[in-house]
Amino acid sequence: MPPVADPGALPAVEDLAAFRSTVLARGRELYRDLPWRRTRDPYAIWISEVMLQQTQVSRVDGRWQHWLELFPTVDALAAADSADVLDEWQGLGYNRRALSLWRAAQEVSEAGGCMPSDEAALKALPGVGPATAAGIRAFAFDLPGAYLETNVRAVLLHELFPREESVPDARLVPIARATCPPDASDPADDTRTWYYALLDYGAHLKATVPNPSRRSRSHVRQSRFEGSHRQKRAEVLRILLAHRADPRGGVDIETLCVELSRKERAAGRRGVDVSDAQALLVELSREGFCHNNGNIWCT
Repeated sequence: MPPVADPGALPAVEDLAAFRSTVLARGRELYRDLPWRRTRDPYAIWISEVMLQQTQVSRVDGRWQHWLELFPTVDALAAADSADVLDEWQGLGYNRRALSLWRAAQEVSEAGGCMPSDEAALKALPGVGPATAAGIRAFAFDLPGAYLETNVRAVLLHELFPREESVPDARLVPIARATCPPDASDPADDTRTWYYALLDYGAHLKATVPNPSRRSRSHVRQSRFEGSHRQKRAEVLRILLAHRADPRGGVDIETLCVELSRKERAAGRRGVDVSDAQALLVELSREGFCHNNGNIWCT
């Protein structure tokens, strides 16, 4: 595939057509029959999109089904206790995503319980960015748009920018829009089929060649988790969730400090003092993860 020469221009029409033919052929060859592809329920698809943002497909398969057993509809999620939502989310990445899902579900439920299909309405929901909105629109409603996530970037960079570094999304988004089918008139080449092909081809590329998405300007190497501030926050939340059954409904700061220090020392790090624990709890409470009930911290 000829590389894009003019930084501000789309590839030639014939090159876009060749690109689409290549992607659709690879998509048929590499298709993954994933459970969230067997539904058009926008709520279920929304959950899969958020889970897949930071977690491997193999891990999401199973967790997604269990989530839907616990919270089968957007109304059920909205009515759930936030602590139950956070507890179910453990091991699936940033906890703020679970809290955003819960808050967004409440907004949708209050508006009638139907997930919107409009791009602006989706992006107005807590935690829903352009890629998540485009994914919901594509896979639930078969609506066109620029669904630009890491596997899609990998294909665009591999096929159209094979020798370029630090390629900005501003050059990729117009190509994503131009190559996306405008409607669902052809079931073999509708929006769902097109983006499944890009996702599966991109996953294949990342497993077989040096990851092309690293040549995206938006690529950020994940910082080390173990020993980080993020890790301590996550551990504090796990301790709080583990103490939900305590007769007091939570945990005092001294006990939390002991348990957090035990975890840190087991990993070869120094323990934390009460002031460290207090700072973490205050930070988490400001974001809505917990609250102070007298001398007891609760989720």
